[in-house]
Amino acid sequence: MIHQPLVDSHFHLWRADLPLTDTAWHLKVTDASVDEFIEILDRHGVIFGVIAAASLHGAYNDYVRQALRAHRRFRATATVTPQTDIYQLERMRDDGFVGIRFVWGLLDEIPDLRSGEYRTLLRRVADLGWHVHLTDREHRIASTIAAIEASGAKLVIDHLGLFDTPAGINGEAFRTVMAAVERGRTWVKLSAGFRFEPPAAAKQYAQALVSLTGGERLVWGSDWPFAAFEGKVTYADTLAALEDWVPDPLVRARICGSTPLRLYFT
Repeated sequence: MIHQPLVDSHFHLWRADLPLTDTAWHLKVTDASVDEFIEILDRHGVIFGVIAAASLHGAYNDYVRQALRAHRRFRATATVTPQTDIYQLERMRDDGFVGIRFVWGLLDEIPDLRSGEYRTLLRRVADLGWHVHLTDREHRIASTIAAIEASGAKLVIDHLGLFDTPAGINGEAFRTVMAAVERGRTWVKLSAGFRFEPPAAAKQYAQALVSLTGGERLVWGSDWPFAAFEGKVTYADTLAALEDWVPDPLVRARICGSTPLRLYFT
């Protein structure tokens, strides 16, 4: 069996009654409560967790904030606007937020990161020691990464990049991510392989990243409660996928332990 992971670096917490944005892509949300997930973590021997901001709820970070204040084993990313001032961000940091999330893989049009308001936001993220948690589309990932790197902020790429393209690991977008990892300020999440088509295709991305890094600057996440895949994926399935992608237990220990602890908890 897999050596039980120490840190789950990507999951969501919400309730069915939380407000959804006008552009929410998943409307059949059921409760994914703090108490339910803590029971799952404890059952699988997972000690710490990093809550990913849910695009479904926009800048309504309130439920996540409550979870952070009640359970110091958690950290989280938030959705914020460029108008969020430093005083708000500092309060969020004190509550346990460690970054902001751009879920831009869902968007046909994205904001200009080189505009004055976004340069200011990204500089504040860098000054706080936070990271930008990113999904984006293949054709613009290079320019998005360049703008974030120019700000000095750390970058965490979601879900192996989620570049499910015919070129696979040889595609330009994935090569761009690999190059960013090599420059030393970018991390990648080994997560959500079940979102690839077919799911087995995720393994080549994971193994390419492991080969490049030896497990450094890689973290693992379950993506619980598996939005749009409820009832089709279990927490145990995500652990089994990681074991398949990363057979070496010492490398898995890095991905599930030392690397995320340094990134999110120090």
